[in-house]
Amino acid sequence: MNKNINIPNALSVLRLLGVPIFIYFALVSEQDGLAILVLAIAGATDYLDGKLARAWNQTSAFGALLDPAADRIYIFATLIILFVRDAISLWVLIILIFRDAVLAILTILMKMHGLKLFEVTYLGKAATFNLLYAFPLLFLATQESAAGRVAFAIGWSFALWGIVLYVFTGWLYFQNGIKSIRVASRESSD
Repeated sequence: MNKNINIPNALSVLRLLGVPIFIYFALVSEQDGLAILVLAIAGATDYLDGKLARAWNQTSAFGALLDPAADRIYIFATLIILFVRDAISLWVLIILIFRDAVLAILTILMKMHGLKLFEVTYLGKAATFNLLYAFPLLFLATQESAAGRVAFAIGWSFALWGIVLYVFTGWLYFQNGIKSIRVASRESSD
């Protein structure tokens, strides 16, 4: 049986398929409850796919690329929608997208040098989890209600912690990537 066809990878694919559904509910039909539900399911599948892959020994190179790619796509789409809906400020959008853009360029450079790509760290997973947990709450916070006010406080608590971890882990990944490229360049010139 193909090692790439497994439940953890199916959950990552499901998460990816949820992106256009989330966009539709959040911007086109303005069904906030369903948009929040899709975000919550995305957060749950992000947690489950990694947990199940390790528990059931269903890890794969494809899954190692698919899972973080699905996370980045979800984060990007959600940030744009939260910004359009006035749930986050421009500075949040810029910081998080800049971090991912820099690491995407670095990943391409590492690939060009034939280097092993980044291994996701526990802190990197925690940063993503905090952001994916914060997003439905920040979306709910756009509602003028008691639940919206509570969601605002809790959502920003997770968001700020997630932003700090996201930037910090981005810096760590960047440092490791640059170091790997320098070592590979020195070895190839010898």
